Amino acid sequence: MLLASAAATAYLLFGLYSQSTAVQVSQAELAIGRACRAIIDRYSVSAGQKTTDEKPVDLPRIVSDALSEWPGIEGGIWSNAGGSLAYAFPTYEGSGPKLDFPEAERGSIAVVNAETRQLGRSVVSHRLTRTQALLVQACPLHGPVPGLTAWTMTRAHVNDGPAYSRFLAALGFLAVAVIGSAGFLGHFLYGYARRIARLEAALEAPRSNGSDLVRLEPTGEYELDRLVDALNAAGARLKEAREQAVAAERMAAVGRLSADVAHEIRNPIGAMRLKAENALAAGDPVRAKAALGAILGQIVRVETLLRDLLSLTQTRVLVRTPTDIRSLLAETSQLHEDFARQRGVQIVMHFEGLPPSDRPHIDGEQVRRALENLLLNALQHAPPDSTVSLSARRIIREGAPHLHLLVSDIGKGIEPAMRPRLFEPFVTGRSDGTGLGLAIVNKVAVAHRGMAMFLEGEDATTFMLDLPWQPS
Repeated sequence: MLLASAAATAYLLFGLYSQSTAVQVSQAELAIGRACRAIIDRYSVSAGQKTTDEKPVDLPRIVSDALSEWPGIEGGIWSNAGGSLAYAFPTYEGSGPKLDFPEAERGSIAVVNAETRQLGRSVVSHRLTRTQALLVQACPLHGPVPGLTAWTMTRAHVNDGPAYSRFLAALGFLAVAVIGSAGFLGHFLYGYARRIARLEAALEAPRSNGSDLVRLEPTGEYELDRLVDALNAAGARLKEAREQAVAAERMAAVGRLSADVAHEIRNPIGAMRLKAENALAAGDPVRAKAALGAILGQIVRVETLLRDLLSLTQTRVLVRTPTDIRSLLAETSQLHEDFARQRGVQIVMHFEGLPPSDRPHIDGEQVRRALENLLLNALQHAPPDSTVSLSARRIIREGAPHLHLLVSDIGKGIEPAMRPRLFEPFVTGRSDGTGLGLAIVNKVAVAHRGMAMFLEGEDATTFMLDLPWQPS
Protein backbone atom coordinates (compact mmCIF):
# COMPACT_ATOMS: atom_id res chain seq x y z
CA MET A 1 0.00 0.00 0.00
CA LEU A 2 2.90 2.36 0.73
CA LEU A 3 4.47 1.65 -2.65
CA ALA A 4 1.13 2.04 -4.45
CA SER A 5 0.47 5.35 -2.68
CA ALA A 6 3.98 6.57 -3.49
CA ALA A 7 3.59 5.62 -7.16
CA ALA A 8 0.24 7.41 -7.40
CA THR A 9 1.65 10.51 -5.69
CA ALA A 10 4.72 10.51 -7.95
CA TYR A 11 2.45 10.23 -10.99
CA LEU A 12 0.41 13.21 -9.82
CA LEU A 13 3.58 15.23 -9.13
CA PHE A 14 4.87 14.42 -12.58
CA GLY A 15 1.56 15.49 -14.06
CA LEU A 16 1.67 18.79 -12.18
CA TYR A 17 5.25 19.36 -13.28
CA SER A 18 4.34 18.55 -16.88
CA GLN A 19 1.53 21.10 -16.69
CA SER A 20 3.93 23.69 -15.27
CA THR A 21 6.35 22.97 -18.16
CA ALA A 22 3.57 23.41 -20.68
CA VAL A 23 2.69 26.68 -19.01
CA GLN A 24 6.33 27.80 -19.31
CA VAL A 25 6.35 26.96 -23.03
CA SER A 26 3.04 28.78 -23.54
CA GLN A 27 4.32 31.84 -21.72
CA ALA A 28 7.54 31.77 -23.78
CA GLU A 29 5.49 31.50 -26.99
CA LEU A 30 3.33 34.45 -25.94
CA ALA A 31 6.47 36.48 -25.12
CA ILE A 32 8.17 35.90 -28.48
CA GLY A 33 4.90 36.78 -30.25
CA ARG A 34 4.74 40.13 -28.48
CA ALA A 35 8.46 40.71 -29.07
CA CYS A 36 7.93 40.01 -32.79
CA ARG A 37 5.09 42.56 -32.90
CA ALA A 38 7.36 45.05 -31.14
CA ILE A 39 9.85 44.69 -33.99
CA ILE A 40 7.01 45.21 -36.50
CA ASP A 41 5.90 48.37 -34.69
CA ARG A 42 9.44 49.81 -34.54
CA TYR A 43 10.03 48.96 -38.20
CA SER A 44 6.75 50.60 -39.27
CA VAL A 45 7.67 53.84 -37.44
CA SER A 46 11.19 53.88 -38.91
CA ALA A 47 9.91 53.10 -42.43
CA GLY A 48 7.42 56.01 -42.22
CA GLN A 49 10.14 58.43 -41.13
CA LYS A 50 12.38 57.30 -44.00
CA THR A 51 9.77 58.29 -46.56
CA THR A 52 9.66 61.82 -45.21
CA ASP A 53 13.33 62.63 -44.55
CA GLU A 54 14.97 60.11 -46.88
CA LYS A 55 17.27 58.81 -44.09
CA PRO A 56 18.33 55.12 -44.24
CA VAL A 57 16.60 52.72 -41.83
CA ASP A 58 18.89 51.40 -39.04
CA LEU A 59 17.62 47.79 -38.88
CA PRO A 60 19.95 46.57 -36.06
CA ARG A 61 18.92 49.57 -33.97
CA ILE A 62 15.24 48.80 -34.56
CA VAL A 63 15.68 45.18 -33.44
CA SER A 64 17.78 46.09 -30.40
CA ASP A 65 15.33 48.75 -29.22
CA ALA A 66 12.34 46.44 -29.74
CA LEU A 67 13.84 43.48 -27.80
CA SER A 68 15.41 45.46 -24.96
CA GLU A 69 12.17 45.14 -22.99
CA TRP A 70 11.95 41.36 -23.42
CA PRO A 71 14.50 39.42 -21.28
CA GLY A 72 15.86 36.23 -22.77
CA ILE A 73 14.55 36.90 -26.30
CA GLU A 74 16.76 37.40 -29.34
CA GLY A 75 15.71 38.17 -32.88
CA GLY A 76 16.26 39.99 -36.11
CA ILE A 77 15.06 40.87 -39.62
CA TRP A 78 15.26 38.36 -42.45
CA SER A 79 15.30 38.87 -46.20
CA ASN A 80 14.15 36.39 -48.75
CA ALA A 81 17.11 37.22 -50.91
CA GLY A 82 19.87 38.16 -48.50
CA GLY A 83 19.10 36.13 -45.37
CA SER A 84 19.77 37.87 -42.06
CA LEU A 85 19.73 41.66 -42.40
CA ALA A 86 19.83 42.49 -38.69
CA TYR A 87 20.26 40.62 -35.41
CA ALA A 88 20.29 41.62 -31.73
CA PHE A 89 20.17 40.02 -28.30
CA PRO A 90 20.18 43.04 -25.98
CA THR A 91 19.36 41.08 -22.77
CA TYR A 92 22.07 38.46 -23.26
CA GLU A 93 23.47 37.43 -19.80
CA GLY A 94 27.09 37.46 -20.95
CA SER A 95 29.59 40.32 -21.16
CA GLY A 96 27.09 42.56 -22.98
CA PRO A 97 24.54 42.62 -25.83
CA LYS A 98 25.08 39.75 -28.25
CA LEU A 99 25.43 40.82 -31.91
CA ASP A 100 26.73 37.71 -33.69
CA PHE A 101 24.07 35.63 -35.45
CA PRO A 102 23.29 32.15 -33.86
CA GLU A 103 24.61 29.93 -36.65
CA ALA A 104 23.51 26.76 -34.87
CA GLU A 105 19.85 27.73 -35.36
CA ARG A 106 20.20 29.26 -38.86
CA GLY A 107 18.35 26.39 -40.46
CA SER A 108 15.36 26.62 -38.12
CA ILE A 109 15.24 30.42 -38.49
CA ALA A 110 15.34 30.19 -42.30
CA VAL A 111 12.56 27.59 -42.40
CA VAL A 112 10.21 29.62 -40.15
CA ASN A 113 10.77 32.84 -42.11
CA ALA A 114 10.23 31.07 -45.45
CA GLU A 115 6.97 29.59 -44.16
CA THR A 116 5.83 33.03 -42.96
CA ARG A 117 6.51 34.61 -46.38
CA GLN A 118 4.64 31.80 -48.06
CA LEU A 119 1.57 31.94 -45.76
CA GLY A 120 1.60 35.66 -45.18
CA ARG A 121 1.05 35.33 -41.43
CA SER A 122 2.99 34.61 -38.22
CA VAL A 123 4.39 31.09 -37.75
CA VAL A 124 5.82 29.52 -34.57
CA SER A 125 8.25 26.60 -34.53
CA HIS A 126 8.96 24.36 -31.52
CA ARG A 127 11.98 22.14 -31.11
CA LEU A 128 12.02 20.12 -27.90
CA THR A 129 15.06 18.49 -26.30
CA ARG A 130 15.55 16.74 -22.94
CA THR A 131 16.44 19.97 -21.12
CA GLN A 132 14.85 22.78 -23.09
CA ALA A 133 12.33 23.85 -25.73
CA LEU A 134 13.54 26.13 -28.58
CA LEU A 135 10.79 28.48 -29.83
CA VAL A 136 11.15 30.54 -33.03
CA GLN A 137 8.44 32.85 -34.39
CA ALA A 138 8.47 34.81 -37.68
CA CYS A 139 6.17 37.74 -38.58
CA PRO A 140 5.74 39.41 -42.00
CA LEU A 141 7.05 42.99 -42.29
CA HIS A 142 4.99 45.35 -44.46
CA GLY A 143 6.93 48.34 -45.79
CA PRO A 144 8.82 49.81 -48.69
CA VAL A 145 11.14 46.82 -48.96
CA PRO A 146 9.32 43.66 -50.04
CA GLY A 147 10.16 40.11 -48.80
CA LEU A 148 11.21 41.06 -45.26
CA THR A 149 10.17 39.21 -42.13
CA ALA A 150 10.87 39.76 -38.42
CA TRP A 151 11.75 36.84 -36.23
CA THR A 152 12.21 36.21 -32.48
CA MET A 153 13.65 33.26 -30.61
CA THR A 154 13.85 32.08 -26.96
CA ARG A 155 14.55 28.96 -24.93
CA ALA A 156 12.29 27.50 -22.20
CA HIS A 157 14.30 25.32 -19.81
CA VAL A 158 11.92 22.47 -19.01
CA ASN A 159 14.25 20.54 -16.66
CA ASP A 160 15.67 23.52 -14.90
CA GLY A 161 14.53 26.39 -12.80
CA PRO A 162 12.30 26.68 -9.71
CA ALA A 163 9.58 24.33 -10.97
CA TYR A 164 12.07 21.57 -11.68
CA SER A 165 13.75 22.09 -8.30
CA ARG A 166 10.40 21.88 -6.52
CA PHE A 167 9.56 18.75 -8.48
CA LEU A 168 12.83 17.04 -7.48
CA ALA A 169 12.39 18.15 -3.86
CA ALA A 170 8.86 16.68 -3.78
CA LEU A 171 10.06 13.37 -5.23
CA GLY A 172 12.95 13.26 -2.75
CA PHE A 173 10.66 13.94 0.20
CA LEU A 174 8.26 11.27 -1.06
CA ALA A 175 11.07 8.72 -1.37
CA VAL A 176 12.37 9.51 2.13
CA ALA A 177 8.85 9.27 3.57
CA VAL A 178 8.16 5.92 1.92
CA ILE A 179 11.53 4.39 2.82
CA GLY A 180 11.31 5.74 6.37
CA SER A 181 7.75 4.46 6.82
CA ALA A 182 8.67 1.05 5.40
CA GLY A 183 11.70 0.88 7.70
CA PHE A 184 9.67 1.87 10.73
CA LEU A 185 6.91 -0.62 9.93
CA GLY A 186 9.45 -3.37 9.27
CA HIS A 187 11.17 -2.69 12.58
CA PHE A 188 7.83 -2.52 14.39
CA LEU A 189 6.50 -5.74 12.84
CA TYR A 190 9.78 -7.57 13.41
CA GLY A 191 9.73 -6.64 17.09
CA TYR A 192 6.06 -7.57 17.35
CA ALA A 193 6.71 -10.93 15.69
CA ARG A 194 9.60 -11.65 18.07
CA ARG A 195 7.43 -10.90 21.09
CA ILE A 196 4.63 -13.11 19.78
CA ALA A 197 7.15 -15.90 19.08
CA ARG A 198 8.38 -15.69 22.68
CA LEU A 199 4.80 -15.92 23.95
CA GLU A 200 4.14 -18.88 21.67
CA ALA A 201 7.30 -20.66 22.84
CA ALA A 202 6.38 -20.03 26.48
CA LEU A 203 2.88 -21.44 25.95
CA GLU A 204 4.18 -24.51 24.12
CA ALA A 205 7.00 -25.27 26.57
CA PRO A 206 6.65 -28.58 28.50
CA ARG A 207 5.25 -28.01 32.00
CA SER A 208 6.39 -30.60 34.50
CA ASN A 209 4.77 -28.98 37.55
CA GLY A 210 1.24 -29.78 36.36
CA SER A 211 0.18 -26.18 35.89
CA ASP A 212 -2.45 -25.57 33.25
CA LEU A 213 -1.03 -22.29 31.92
CA VAL A 214 2.49 -21.01 32.30
CA ARG A 215 2.86 -17.51 33.77
CA LEU A 216 3.93 -15.25 30.94
CA GLU A 217 6.42 -12.41 31.34
CA PRO A 218 5.52 -8.88 30.12
CA THR A 219 6.68 -8.12 26.58
CA GLY A 220 6.95 -4.35 26.88
CA GLU A 221 4.27 -3.86 24.21
CA TYR A 222 1.07 -2.40 25.66
CA GLU A 223 -1.42 -4.30 23.50
CA LEU A 224 0.40 -7.62 23.93
CA ASP A 225 0.78 -7.07 27.68
CA ARG A 226 -3.00 -6.69 27.96
CA LEU A 227 -3.30 -10.15 26.43
CA VAL A 228 -0.50 -11.47 28.70
CA ASP A 229 -2.30 -10.13 31.79
CA ALA A 230 -5.56 -11.72 30.66
CA LEU A 231 -3.86 -15.10 30.09
CA ASN A 232 -2.09 -14.94 33.45
CA ALA A 233 -5.35 -14.10 35.20
CA ALA A 234 -7.13 -16.95 33.38
CA GLY A 235 -4.32 -19.34 34.34
CA ALA A 236 -4.57 -18.31 37.98
CA ARG A 237 -8.34 -18.81 38.00
CA LEU A 238 -8.00 -22.16 36.26
CA LYS A 239 -5.36 -23.31 38.74
CA GLU A 240 -7.53 -22.24 41.65
CA ALA A 241 -10.54 -24.03 40.18
CA ARG A 242 -8.49 -27.18 39.64
CA GLU A 243 -7.23 -27.09 43.20
CA GLN A 244 -10.78 -26.70 44.52
CA ALA A 245 -12.01 -29.52 42.29
CA VAL A 246 -9.12 -31.77 43.33
CA ALA A 247 -9.76 -30.99 47.00
CA ALA A 248 -13.46 -31.74 46.65
CA GLU A 249 -12.74 -34.93 44.74
CA ARG A 250 -10.15 -35.92 47.31
CA MET A 251 -12.63 -35.49 50.16
CA ALA A 252 -15.24 -37.55 48.34
CA ALA A 253 -12.66 -40.20 47.52
CA VAL A 254 -11.52 -40.29 51.16
CA GLY A 255 -15.07 -41.03 52.24
CA ARG A 256 -15.50 -43.86 49.75
CA LEU A 257 -12.01 -45.13 50.41
CA SER A 258 -12.53 -45.25 54.17
CA ALA A 259 -15.64 -47.37 53.78
CA ASP A 260 -13.98 -49.71 51.29
CA VAL A 261 -10.80 -50.04 53.39
CA ALA A 262 -12.85 -50.85 56.48
CA HIS A 263 -14.75 -53.50 54.54
CA GLU A 264 -11.61 -55.01 52.97
CA ILE A 265 -9.70 -55.18 56.28
CA ARG A 266 -12.65 -56.38 58.35
CA ASN A 267 -13.04 -59.56 56.33
CA PRO A 268 -9.43 -60.83 56.88
CA ILE A 269 -9.54 -59.84 60.54
CA GLY A 270 -12.82 -61.71 61.01
CA ALA A 271 -11.37 -64.78 59.35
CA MET A 272 -8.23 -64.63 61.51
CA ARG A 273 -10.30 -64.25 64.68
CA LEU A 274 -12.46 -67.23 63.78
CA LYS A 275 -9.41 -69.42 63.04
CA ALA A 276 -7.75 -68.41 66.30
CA GLU A 277 -10.88 -69.10 68.39
CA ASN A 278 -11.37 -72.52 66.78
CA ALA A 279 -7.71 -73.45 67.34
CA LEU A 280 -7.89 -72.46 71.04
CA ALA A 281 -11.15 -74.34 71.59
CA ALA A 282 -9.96 -77.53 69.89
CA GLY A 283 -6.60 -77.82 71.65
CA ASP A 284 -5.29 -79.82 68.71
CA PRO A 285 -1.70 -78.85 67.64
CA VAL A 286 -2.39 -79.85 64.01
CA ARG A 287 -5.45 -77.63 63.81
CA ALA A 288 -3.57 -74.87 65.57
CA LYS A 289 -0.79 -75.04 62.99
CA ALA A 290 -3.28 -74.99 60.12
CA ALA A 291 -5.01 -72.04 61.75
CA LEU A 292 -1.70 -70.17 62.02
CA GLY A 293 -1.04 -70.80 58.33
CA ALA A 294 -4.43 -69.43 57.40
CA ILE A 295 -3.87 -66.43 59.65
CA LEU A 296 -0.52 -65.74 57.93
CA GLY A 297 -2.26 -65.89 54.55
CA GLN A 298 -4.80 -63.30 55.67
CA ILE A 299 -1.98 -61.12 57.01
CA VAL A 300 -0.30 -61.23 53.57
CA ARG A 301 -3.59 -60.21 52.01
CA VAL A 302 -3.89 -57.24 54.34
CA GLU A 303 -0.26 -56.30 53.70
CA THR A 304 -0.81 -56.37 49.92
CA LEU A 305 -3.93 -54.25 50.33
CA LEU A 306 -2.07 -51.67 52.41
CA ARG A 307 0.85 -51.54 49.97
CA ASP A 308 -1.44 -50.91 47.02
CA LEU A 309 -3.39 -48.40 49.08
CA LEU A 310 -0.22 -46.47 49.90
CA SER A 311 0.77 -46.47 46.22
CA LEU A 312 -2.61 -45.04 45.33
CA THR A 313 -2.72 -42.33 47.99
CA GLN A 314 0.91 -41.20 48.14
CA THR A 315 1.80 -38.38 45.72
CA ARG A 316 4.94 -38.93 43.69
CA VAL A 317 6.53 -36.17 41.67
CA LEU A 318 7.00 -37.16 38.04
CA VAL A 319 10.61 -37.62 36.94
CA ARG A 320 10.35 -37.13 33.18
CA THR A 321 13.19 -38.42 31.05
CA PRO A 322 13.47 -39.30 27.34
CA THR A 323 12.28 -42.91 27.30
CA ASP A 324 12.79 -45.66 24.72
CA ILE A 325 9.27 -47.10 24.44
CA ARG A 326 10.44 -50.31 22.71
CA SER A 327 12.83 -51.09 25.55
CA LEU A 328 10.19 -50.21 28.16
CA LEU A 329 7.69 -52.70 26.71
CA ALA A 330 10.37 -55.37 26.27
CA GLU A 331 11.46 -55.08 29.93
CA THR A 332 7.84 -55.23 31.13
CA SER A 333 7.23 -58.35 29.04
CA GLN A 334 10.38 -60.11 30.30
CA LEU A 335 9.40 -59.59 33.95
CA HIS A 336 6.25 -61.68 33.47
CA GLU A 337 7.35 -64.28 30.94
CA ASP A 338 7.58 -67.02 33.60
CA PHE A 339 4.05 -66.35 34.82
CA ALA A 340 2.82 -66.30 31.21
CA ARG A 341 4.44 -69.71 30.52
CA GLN A 342 2.83 -71.19 33.64
CA ARG A 343 -0.57 -70.19 32.31
CA GLY A 344 0.24 -71.23 28.74
CA VAL A 345 -0.08 -67.69 27.39
CA GLN A 346 2.25 -65.93 24.92
CA ILE A 347 3.06 -62.21 25.11
CA VAL A 348 3.39 -60.47 21.72
CA MET A 349 4.45 -56.86 21.12
CA HIS A 350 3.46 -54.45 18.36
CA PHE A 351 4.87 -51.01 17.50
CA GLU A 352 3.38 -48.44 15.15
CA GLY A 353 4.70 -45.04 14.12
CA LEU A 354 7.41 -44.76 16.77
CA PRO A 355 10.18 -42.44 15.46
CA PRO A 356 13.69 -43.81 16.05
CA SER A 357 15.18 -40.47 17.10
CA ASP A 358 12.44 -38.72 19.07
CA ARG A 359 11.60 -40.17 22.49
CA PRO A 360 8.76 -38.95 24.71
CA HIS A 361 9.41 -37.33 28.09
CA ILE A 362 7.65 -39.61 30.61
CA ASP A 363 8.30 -41.12 34.03
CA GLY A 364 9.39 -44.54 32.81
CA GLU A 365 9.21 -46.17 36.26
CA GLN A 366 5.61 -45.18 36.90
CA VAL A 367 4.50 -46.04 33.38
CA ARG A 368 6.19 -49.46 33.71
CA ARG A 369 4.26 -50.13 36.93
CA ALA A 370 0.98 -49.19 35.25
CA LEU A 371 1.76 -51.53 32.35
CA GLU A 372 2.64 -54.34 34.79
CA ASN A 373 -0.78 -54.01 36.45
CA LEU A 374 -2.53 -54.14 33.08
CA LEU A 375 -0.35 -57.03 31.88
CA LEU A 376 -0.94 -59.07 35.07
CA ASN A 377 -4.70 -58.55 34.77
CA ALA A 378 -4.58 -59.68 31.13
CA LEU A 379 -2.48 -62.77 31.93
CA GLN A 380 -4.85 -63.74 34.76
CA HIS A 381 -7.90 -63.47 32.50
CA ALA A 382 -6.45 -64.86 29.25
CA PRO A 383 -7.37 -68.50 28.49
CA PRO A 384 -4.58 -71.08 27.93
CA ASP A 385 -2.97 -71.25 24.47
CA SER A 386 -3.91 -67.64 23.74
CA THR A 387 -1.91 -64.45 23.34
CA VAL A 388 -1.73 -61.18 25.23
CA SER A 389 -0.87 -58.17 23.09
CA LEU A 390 1.37 -55.37 24.37
CA SER A 391 1.33 -52.46 21.87
CA ALA A 392 2.67 -48.93 21.47
CA ARG A 393 1.85 -46.39 18.79
CA ARG A 394 2.31 -42.68 18.11
CA ILE A 395 -0.67 -40.77 16.68
CA ILE A 396 -1.51 -37.16 15.91
CA ARG A 397 -4.75 -35.87 17.43
CA GLU A 398 -5.89 -32.25 17.03
CA GLY A 399 -2.42 -31.32 15.76
CA ALA A 400 -0.59 -32.72 18.83
CA PRO A 401 1.28 -36.06 19.11
CA HIS A 402 0.09 -38.68 21.61
CA LEU A 403 1.51 -41.98 22.89
CA HIS A 404 -0.90 -44.91 23.10
CA LEU A 405 0.07 -47.95 25.20
CA LEU A 406 -2.39 -50.87 24.85
CA VAL A 407 -2.76 -54.25 26.59
CA SER A 408 -5.25 -56.74 25.09
CA ASP A 409 -6.42 -60.28 25.90
CA ILE A 410 -9.22 -62.50 24.63
CA GLY A 411 -10.61 -63.49 28.03
CA LYS A 412 -14.26 -63.35 29.03
CA GLY A 413 -14.14 -59.55 29.17
CA ILE A 414 -15.54 -57.02 31.61
CA GLU A 415 -19.10 -57.19 32.88
CA PRO A 416 -21.13 -54.23 31.56
CA ALA A 417 -22.22 -53.26 35.07
CA MET A 418 -18.60 -52.79 36.18
CA ARG A 419 -17.36 -50.75 33.20
CA PRO A 420 -18.41 -47.24 34.43
CA ARG A 421 -16.47 -47.78 37.72
CA LEU A 422 -13.49 -49.75 36.45
CA PHE A 423 -10.87 -47.23 37.55
CA GLU A 424 -12.31 -46.57 41.01
CA PRO A 425 -10.58 -48.13 44.05
CA PHE A 426 -11.74 -51.59 45.25
CA VAL A 427 -13.69 -52.36 42.07
CA THR A 428 -12.67 -55.87 41.01
CA GLY A 429 -14.10 -58.92 39.36
CA ARG A 430 -11.80 -61.40 41.19
CA SER A 431 -12.38 -62.68 44.70
CA ASP A 432 -8.65 -62.53 45.48
CA GLY A 433 -8.11 -59.05 44.00
CA THR A 434 -7.75 -55.77 45.89
CA GLY A 435 -9.40 -53.64 43.20
CA LEU A 436 -6.55 -51.10 43.32
CA GLY A 437 -4.56 -52.07 40.20
CA LEU A 438 -6.65 -50.14 37.67
CA ALA A 439 -6.94 -47.21 40.08
CA ILE A 440 -3.13 -47.02 40.18
CA VAL A 441 -3.04 -47.18 36.36
CA ASN A 442 -5.47 -44.26 36.16
CA LYS A 443 -3.43 -42.25 38.67
CA VAL A 444 -0.27 -42.68 36.59
CA ALA A 445 -2.11 -41.57 33.44
CA VAL A 446 -3.61 -38.48 35.10
CA ALA A 447 -0.21 -37.52 36.55
CA HIS A 448 1.11 -37.45 32.97
CA ARG A 449 -1.92 -35.26 31.98
CA GLY A 450 -3.31 -38.18 30.02
CA MET A 451 -6.04 -40.75 30.64
CA ALA A 452 -6.60 -44.48 31.09
CA MET A 453 -9.54 -46.05 29.32
CA PHE A 454 -11.25 -49.31 28.51
CA LEU A 455 -11.92 -49.65 24.79
CA GLU A 456 -15.45 -50.94 24.30
CA GLY A 457 -16.63 -52.62 21.15
CA GLU A 458 -13.30 -54.40 20.54
CA ASP A 459 -13.03 -58.12 19.81
CA ALA A 460 -10.55 -58.36 22.68
CA THR A 461 -10.51 -56.85 26.16
CA THR A 462 -8.29 -53.79 25.68
CA PHE A 463 -7.03 -51.20 28.13
CA MET A 464 -5.16 -48.14 26.88
CA LEU A 465 -2.96 -45.44 28.34
CA ASP A 466 -3.30 -42.20 26.33
CA LEU A 467 -0.34 -39.93 27.22
CA PRO A 468 0.74 -36.61 25.62
CA TRP A 469 3.92 -37.09 23.61
CA GLN A 470 6.22 -34.38 24.97
CA PRO A 471 9.17 -34.31 22.54
CA SER A 472 12.72 -34.75 23.72
